[in-house]
Formats: sequence, C-alpha cells, structure tokens
Amino acid sequence: MARIMIVDDSMMMRAALRKILEKAGHEVVSEAVNGQQAIDNYPKYQPDLVTMDITMPGLSGIEALKCILDTAPQANIVAVSALGQKHIIFDALESGAKNYVLKPITEDKLLPVINLVLEQNGFIEAAPR
Repeated sequence: MARIMIVDDSMMMRAALRKILEKAGHEVVSEAVNGQQAIDNYPKYQPDLVTMDITMPGLSGIEALKCILDTAPQANIVAVSALGQKHIIFDALESGAKNYVLKPITEDKLLPVINLVLEQNGFIEAAPR
C-alpha cells in the first residue's frame, strides 16, 4: 500500500491516525509534530501521501503545505481539521491540498478519503464499483 507521513501536534491524534492507517495496510514512514518538521521530513522520506493537521503552533499546516508543494508539486496532502474550521479547509484546498478530513477522525471518515487521493494519483488501483 502507500507510504504515509502523519503531521499533527497531538501525540494522541498521531497515534490514532497511525493505528487506522497501519490496520488498513499502509506504512507510516514518518511523523512530524509541527509544520517545520513536516517540511524537513518530506524530502527525507518522500511519502506517497501526507496527512496534515492545519492548526498547529508555530508554522501552520497551510504554511507547511505550501512549502512542501513549492519544492514537490506532486505531493499528495490531505488536510485534517476540526469541524468548526471550515474556512481553513477552504484555504488548504486552495493552497493545494488534495482533499480533507474533519476531526474527530474515524476509520470510516479517513480511509475513503485516503484511498480516493491514492487512486486519483495512481498509487493504488480503484476499487470495483
């Protein structure tokens, strides 16, 4: 399956995302606790997909997303945000995020979005409909 980098300042959220992704057969190749670490880790690990928390202290997820896409325009980034931050999701999509997932994260909400982005970008075959 896909090689994924998780970016979130919450250790609990990173653990929850890792559990869901690994259960689905994906490999979590890196975790980052802030936007700067995500920018630093992306070229080292070259993940197939990044889950990017949008609201983090310091460098925001949107700023990190823009920096990653400046150097790697092919990057597949899925924005992760709280329900009350829909305007931020719009900003993330305008900045190049391929899709988004709203917290609280569940397997049923996360995996269809991850699989859709991976299918659209040739990392996994489309599931039969």
